[in-house]
Amino acid sequence: MLRIFTIIILSLAAAGTGVWGYQEHREKNAILINAENNYQRAFHDLTFQVDRIHDQIGATLAMNSRKSLSPALADVWRLTSEAHSDVGQLPLTLLPFNKTEDFLGEMGDFSYRTAVRDLEKEPLSDQEYNHLKNLHKQSAQIKEELRKVQHLVIKNNLRWMDVELALATGKENSDNTIIDGFKTVEKQAEGYSETNASTVPGQTDALKDNRLKKLPGDKVSKEQAVEIAKEYSQMKQPEEVKVTKSGKGSDFPFYSVNMKGKSGNEVSMDITQKGGYPVWYILNREVQKPKIGLNDAFIKAESFLKKNKYEGLELFDSAQYDSVGVFTFVAVQDGVRIYPDAVKIKVALDNGQVIGAAAKDYLEHDQKRTFGKPVLSETEAEAYINKNVKVQEKRLAVIKNELNKEVLCYEFLGTLGKDTYRILINAKDGTEEQVEVLKQAEPVYEDVL
Repeated sequence: MLRIFTIIILSLAAAGTGVWGYQEHREKNAILINAENNYQRAFHDLTFQVDRIHDQIGATLAMNSRKSLSPALADVWRLTSEAHSDVGQLPLTLLPFNKTEDFLGEMGDFSYRTAVRDLEKEPLSDQEYNHLKNLHKQSAQIKEELRKVQHLVIKNNLRWMDVELALATGKENSDNTIIDGFKTVEKQAEGYSETNASTVPGQTDALKDNRLKKLPGDKVSKEQAVEIAKEYSQMKQPEEVKVTKSGKGSDFPFYSVNMKGKSGNEVSMDITQKGGYPVWYILNREVQKPKIGLNDAFIKAESFLKKNKYEGLELFDSAQYDSVGVFTFVAVQDGVRIYPDAVKIKVALDNGQVIGAAAKDYLEHDQKRTFGKPVLSETEAEAYINKNVKVQEKRLAVIKNELNKEVLCYEFLGTLGKDTYRILINAKDGTEEQVEVLKQAEPVYEDVL
């Protein structure tokens, strides 16, 4: 009897295990199918968007009036944004695809800058028209390569899940039609980056590239970069040190320095090869409960800036996130705030230690400027503001407008109802360059329920 009972129990257990396994298998397959469908949709959408981008750029080459040209270029900008989104949904994070993304980004930037300006007063220059032709030619080549990949995907019923697996296991160099096809697309985009199209005035990436390459100072060695990292982070005797040089195609030459201390804390930094300037710095450690306030943390951040020779800066913004204080400093020249020259500092509120710094903006833009005197008086500029806004503060400031140009503005802080606004009025012609609602402290909802 006991034997029969045992057999029945084991049979039921086996049946239950089988049912559970089958259910798990079905759920896993459903997840894989859903992921594959999403990848397929994003890829075919990307191919379609690049097709439309090419056609739309071709149409703009035949246009001459502002009424037609501005909306057409705005549509190019919209399409490139959608193409960017599609690329981001594909399993290409481990496959170098930055040149193609740079190409889409430059196309979007150029079309947006051109679309928002008054083309009646400032029509396309010969240089810009040639740049548009280059974009059209390059988009045609990328379109054709994507079409080839699309044809093979449909013809051979290829799966994107196989691409994800190949990239995750480091087997992307093996024969894989999709990966090989996207490498060809990337090669076409790389050819674009080597043309003279990057000399278009106001191009953001070219501006950053040139200034970071032209920083003052001699080239530093790997050993010197490590010593700079030790001094900057105050990790004098790290147990492990790893230094790597920037790869081919990076915006500027730099060293990536990673150090591990005795307590397990890790420091990561990028340091320019020319001049040895820290671009960014992170100290990874567990931050305990706050023991100091934001004011004390600000003093620590200010002292850190002075010690590392970041000069002519003043506090612009501060915020607390759990046990960390974040401070943004901007440059000041002749009493005028220079917002493009910014440094961000993170301070641990348990002991006041600086655990993060981002100085790329400061290094890219730090320079003496000649911005001249404002054409409008402060009173004249204030007249361009909505009458219902109650102005509380006012000052001069330099910002970058939507066309990536630095402009001298009057900065007004004012209130309307319960909101506080920052309003920037062009000091030359009264253009409302920017209106921003200032963030307020987030409410705490822990005790609501």
